[in-house]
Amino acid sequence: MKRIEPVILAFALLLLCGCGRKADVRPAGAGTDRPSPVFPDYREVTVPCNIAPLNFYYTDPEASRFVTTFTSAGQSVTVKGREVVWKEKDWAAMRATGEDVKVLSQYKTPSGPISFLWFIHVSPDPVDGWLTYRLIEPGFEVWDDLEIVERNLTNFESRPISDWRNTKNKCMNCHIHAQGRGDLSMFYLRGEGGGAILNRGGTLRKLTLRDSTMISSTVYGEIHPAGRFGVFSTNVIIPAMHPFGNRRMEVYDTASDLCVADFDGNRMTTFPETARPDVFETFPVFSADGNWVYYCAAPARKLPAEVEQTMYSLVRRPFDAETGTLGGPADTLWSATERGLSVCHPKASPDGRWLLFTVADYGTFPINHRECDLRMLDLRTGDVLTLDEVNADKSDTYHSWSSDARWFVFASKRGDGMFGKPWFSHVSEDGRVTRPFLLPQKDPHFYDNMTRSFNVPDLGNASVGFDAAEIGRVWREVPAEAFE
Repeated sequence: MKRIEPVILAFALLLLCGCGRKADVRPAGAGTDRPSPVFPDYREVTVPCNIAPLNFYYTDPEASRFVTTFTSAGQSVTVKGREVVWKEKDWAAMRATGEDVKVLSQYKTPSGPISFLWFIHVSPDPVDGWLTYRLIEPGFEVWDDLEIVERNLTNFESRPISDWRNTKNKCMNCHIHAQGRGDLSMFYLRGEGGGAILNRGGTLRKLTLRDSTMISSTVYGEIHPAGRFGVFSTNVIIPAMHPFGNRRMEVYDTASDLCVADFDGNRMTTFPETARPDVFETFPVFSADGNWVYYCAAPARKLPAEVEQTMYSLVRRPFDAETGTLGGPADTLWSATERGLSVCHPKASPDGRWLLFTVADYGTFPINHRECDLRMLDLRTGDVLTLDEVNADKSDTYHSWSSDARWFVFASKRGDGMFGKPWFSHVSEDGRVTRPFLLPQKDPHFYDNMTRSFNVPDLGNASVGFDAAEIGRVWREVPAEAFE
């Protein structure tokens, strides 16, 4: 299926942004998506000790004669010019001190000289070295030129691990790791010749995760830490345009259930308790120890008429890792009725301490809800942290943990309100989070010229090992395995 309107949108944005680096910069200051004096705004952020260089530029179009001086543990680096681009050896040396970096910014404006001091805080906790994400234009019902990319976070290297070139422009859904493991992951290729692509220990399989009792193929889910089972939702998904406030589009389920896939036995199992027509269930994930399944549940309603009254609670059920069965009864961890907000995208931290999730006014597909924010549940105490340091005014959504639970990445449309980008925050052992920072790029103007969203950013502790050409071969030559 080819896009129509997104082509026009992308072309218009390219005209606005220009091709390549411009001599001037985008409008900056209050009321713009560049309100800070530097972009990306790395002032007072906390970064991992192994992150790629933090390149940025100064946003004031009237300023000139820029001088930036970085100092840490007796070392000093000075960069002149509007664009601040690190030499990788200088950044590595500065980062290796293990101490915070003091930054002095100086430049001249028509109203006089400007000078301000700020810091980059360096954490001794490294982040997982790989990030996968789907690059997709912000269309509504059509797509084109999709690709899933793996980025090395310690430098600027990236490569497609699945793309439109090798799959004849197939729709592909986002890649997820099992608790940050590079050797255990999956994603979907949709349409003819497609299936769920499972990467387990370097072996690729194409699976048809559906049996005759299910209302649809599997949609959302996660792989059990041991690798044998996966828990999934089956959803009848309806996208619809509507005029509710700033929400151009709503996506809702008219039916959704839970199921478990046995990857060793090629078997799908559904359960009466999670296949009730009067309850919608979606977004299932495992606890860190694999003994629980967390998911979102809401009373079924007449849709689309009652979409604004569709509120999902956060619940959990016990999981038997020997038999692959869901138990009961369900425990409610966050009540939508009591809280007045709807939950989606739960993700358990690999250390078993935290559960990160998204809340919105209603529904369970908040990518077009500007009000949606992140919350974090302390699984020991039951306390819910509002993460005010992390949330912004536009759509903070899908998130993923690093394998040591010290970092998480999330997609946010803060700034322009159109394109999702990956932001990172550090989590201390007691749940304190830091001001998030934007994924660094080699070109400081990269995001000015980018007309695709980073969809479902997901952290991995190792490279997945396969590439787009291998996925193309699997798509063309490997039959999809049937499940019963």
